Order: sequence, then C-alpha cells, then structure tokens
Amino acid sequence: MTDGPARAKKRLGQHFLHDRRVLERIAEAVAPRPGETVLEVGPGEGALTDLLAARASRLVAIELDRDLVPRLRARYAGRSHVEILEGDVLDVDLAAVAGGPYVLAGNVPYYITTPIIFHALRAPRPRRAVYLVQREVADRVVAPAGHPDYGALSVNVQALAVPERLFTVGPGAFRPAPSVESAVLALEPRADPLVGPGEEHAFQRFVVAMFGQRRKQLVRAVREVTGCSAEAAQAALARAGLVPTARGETVPPAGFVSLFRAAGGPA
Repeated sequence: MTDGPARAKKRLGQHFLHDRRVLERIAEAVAPRPGETVLEVGPGEGALTDLLAARASRLVAIELDRDLVPRLRARYAGRSHVEILEGDVLDVDLAAVAGGPYVLAGNVPYYITTPIIFHALRAPRPRRAVYLVQREVADRVVAPAGHPDYGALSVNVQALAVPERLFTVGPGAFRPAPSVESAVLALEPRADPLVGPGEEHAFQRFVVAMFGQRRKQLVRAVREVTGCSAEAAQAALARAGLVPTARGETVPPAGFVSLFRAAGGPA
C-alpha cells in the first residue's frame, strides 16, 4: 500500500475534501441515530469516514476506485463496525446493504450526481441523505416553482423528498480544487411521497418531457408530450386544476402529479 495522499483520478471525477471544518459540519448534518447504519458514498481517502465512524454504530463505505479500497481497508482494519465495500454505488442495493434503518452521506462525482440522488430515493429510502454536490445542482434541487432554477430536477426530487441547501463550500476546500463552487444538500424523504413506487419512473419521464417544452403553454406542451388532441389536453388540464395558458415553470410538484395522472402519462 502506498503512503501519502492519494492521486485524484480525473476520469472518476475525484476531488478530495480536506477542510476539517467543512468535514465536521457534514458529519453533524448526517446525524445518525442509535441503531442506524450510515452508508457513505465515495469515501476517498477517509477524511469524512473518520468522523462518521466516530458517530455511527455501523458504517458501510462504498468506493469505486479499486486503488483506494486497500488503503481504506487497512485504515479501518481495527474497527469492526466499519466495512469497506468495493463497487459502483449505482449497482448496490442500498437498503439491502444497510439491512435496516439508515442514513446516507456522500461527496459524489459531479458527473453522476443526479443518478446517485435518484438511486438513493428508491424505496425503502434512507431517513436522511446528505450530499456534497455542485452548487448549481443544489440550487436546482431546492428551487421553488417560478424560480429561474426551477425545472425537472426540482420537481422530481421534491415529489419524493424535502430538500435543503445547508451551506456552500469553496473550491479551496478540495484537492484538487474544482472549477466551481460546491454545496451541501440534505434530503429527507417525504412521509407522504406525491407519487407511488409504480409511478415514479413514468412520472419522471413525463416531467422531463414537459420541461423540454418549457417555453410553451401547458396545453401545447401536453399535446406534444402525450400526442393527444387539443380537446383532450384541455380536459386533462381542467381535471388537474391548471390554467392552459400557464407554463410548466410555474407549476408546483403537486400540480405536475395531478397533470400526469389526468393526462395518463407520456405516450
């Protein structure tokens, strides 16, 4: 095993967080309860892992970089409650690995942030998830209807969870420094998700398609997305309680759910 700092791999989107103050704030935000497992996505060199291990009764860290896995396993060899799992998080059944109630933390690569967020939002969901992401992504996730950042990502996350942007992180907190600002994003799954498990994927596709027509009035967008007639689009909007001349960027997540069900989803 090689001593010293690990070499960040550009192809994996690695930026190792080293700012102790930021690491402490993230660990505090995860806030595992007694008996909960902590799943960490992308432990890297183990800087956040150290702090999570001190707070968790059980910690499973999922690392894709096969060169980092031996280093991590050696680092935590004497701590039986810490497990290092090698693999792609998108291939991991998170709830099965947790084996019970769990929370999730991750400094996730920017290029696969959205897939990881939705992977972790599959039921059964963590009680809480805390991510270090690109600030632009965090802004889009938390944006309300009518805000310039509001879009498909906002709707699809907010239909399943309550998001909160906790604080921003400057490039200097990382090695190597990224070219953009980051933010810590917390997601708490809704006790009453707006869509059920059998609707999630179709709803997400519908919302993405609708925002592909975001400059058009709703009646035109519904026709384009579903292939229905003008009369059918008008009727669906009436059932959903939406104004035909409005645009998707003004419709809250619950309105999109009503429209999705009224319109029968995408063709």
